[in-house]
Amino acid sequence: MKYPLDNKETFELSLLFWLTRYVKFKLSSLSNKELRNPQILASVNYQLNRQVSSIDVLDGLVKMARNAGLTGINTYFNPLKKIYETLCFYGLSSLKQIDEELLSEILASVTGGLSDASKKNYRISVINFFAFLDKQNEEDGKAHVFDIELKNWGGVSGNRGQKLPEFMSEEEVKRFLTAIDEADFKSNENRNKLIIKLIIFTGIRVSEALNLKRKDITEDGDLYVIRIRGKGNKYRIVMIKRHLIEKFLDAIAISYINKEGYLFINKKGERLTQAYVSRIVEQILFKAGIRKEKNGAHMLRHTFATMLYKKQKDIVLVQEALGHASLNTSRIYTHFDNDKLKLAAKVAEDLSE
Repeated sequence: MKYPLDNKETFELSLLFWLTRYVKFKLSSLSNKELRNPQILASVNYQLNRQVSSIDVLDGLVKMARNAGLTGINTYFNPLKKIYETLCFYGLSSLKQIDEELLSEILASVTGGLSDASKKNYRISVINFFAFLDKQNEEDGKAHVFDIELKNWGGVSGNRGQKLPEFMSEEEVKRFLTAIDEADFKSNENRNKLIIKLIIFTGIRVSEALNLKRKDITEDGDLYVIRIRGKGNKYRIVMIKRHLIEKFLDAIAISYINKEGYLFINKKGERLTQAYVSRIVEQILFKAGIRKEKNGAHMLRHTFATMLYKKQKDIVLVQEALGHASLNTSRIYTHFDNDKLKLAAKVAEDLSE
């Protein structure tokens, strides 16, 4: 069913209406292979069919859908939430006042300091949303076409200006590992320590850890061989020394495995959320006295990749270990090669002499 572009009494409510419809559209088009709680998704869709009262309510529904297993929805919604909040400051009276020039101006404002990958995501999210509006709005048999392409938006510049990821130094890693061992998680101690150590020692994504089943982990001498299902349902293998996690793995194998075989679940038998894992990582970082701009669990993956490149100087190994589709994604970790920087410092010293 199509609706007039400005179908509510204010610009803010009309834009919120379309964002709500767009979220509902994306929920039905995303892959549901990771969906673990159909009841929650059904509840979200039911509430989306009703009038959502604010952008924060819509944000809460998106988070519910993400935690139910549709992890890609936040990639589409989060940039649009920022765009919505900024557009509301402009005091517009109609969605027809939005054009490419205005969106370029807003994107330049809200993406400052972000990596080029994040800027590209913002651009794609905006293009997709307004393409959806082009097809869905209609009044008196006519539709308003935005035709947003953002070809000339200067926010994306190849590999220039790429923001380096946060990571821990070797000394900080040692403090972090000590803090893990000393942490008191009460009844969840073995589960929580296992997932954090798996991420920091193998560099797997949080989502990959949460998808692990006991059958994915096999023994090979003094190693555990772990079968990882990565992005796009692509599989790879990572390895870890058994003595690093064996006691935790044995403990939760008795107490926590649910009927589907997932390792990391709560008392209800449901898989943990990425937000929960990031919270316990932040607690341990705080205990260790480590402060980073981004304290979430993904920082552990960056730390592993940085340490791996520093030790081995093998960018292809980093690509394979982290499951990057492109070698260019892995190249960012070459920026942390201090040995090369020391050589540059030595050249300057020689020149001064």
